[in-house]
Amino acid sequence: MFSGIVAAVGRIEHVEALADGVRITVDTNGLDLSDVIVGDSVAHSGVCLTVVEMDGPRLRYDVSRETLNCTVGLDAVGGEVNLEKSLRLADRLGGHLVTGHVDSVGEVVKFAPIGESHELVIRAPAAIAGYIAKKGSVTVNGVSLTVNRVEGRDFWINLIPHTVAVTNLKHLAPGSKVNLEIDLIARYVERMLEWKNDAAQA
Repeated sequence: MFSGIVAAVGRIEHVEALADGVRITVDTNGLDLSDVIVGDSVAHSGVCLTVVEMDGPRLRYDVSRETLNCTVGLDAVGGEVNLEKSLRLADRLGGHLVTGHVDSVGEVVKFAPIGESHELVIRAPAAIAGYIAKKGSVTVNGVSLTVNRVEGRDFWINLIPHTVAVTNLKHLAPGSKVNLEIDLIARYVERMLEWKNDAAQA
């Protein structure tokens, strides 16, 4: 479990092909690894990965073909990834509860400065658009953000200068693909309503 608060921006240094996926090497770029061991979970631009090897500031992960098919940004050498270690029970929850299980890939419609901030407009796939609500939470490339406006499949976010400076969102442009994870609460609300409806019909 994560909170969507990015701790460092790493860089993918090497991608090795496996029988069903890839093994990636990530330079963690100053991320505190003093409490990280092989087997721990680290989020990479919103994708929860398991550490399989450690080499100083570098971590290695095996990424399945299924994960690659459902996400973006994990198999490009030189690509930047937002890093966050998994939460401990005593940690402060600065963003919102994030599982690290990407729901779908969205597309950037607009990314432009407005005063000191940036306006980010993303088009969500139809399958998850209904879960995104005004003033609700959404995770974009592993970053916990608040939705300001929703129209159809498009939603608007205001990015403060700090968020742009310390994440890989600074590189976005119209047409960029981003990993999206909907609010965990929305999943359970839908499931409860489905179960209630099924029970009533039974």
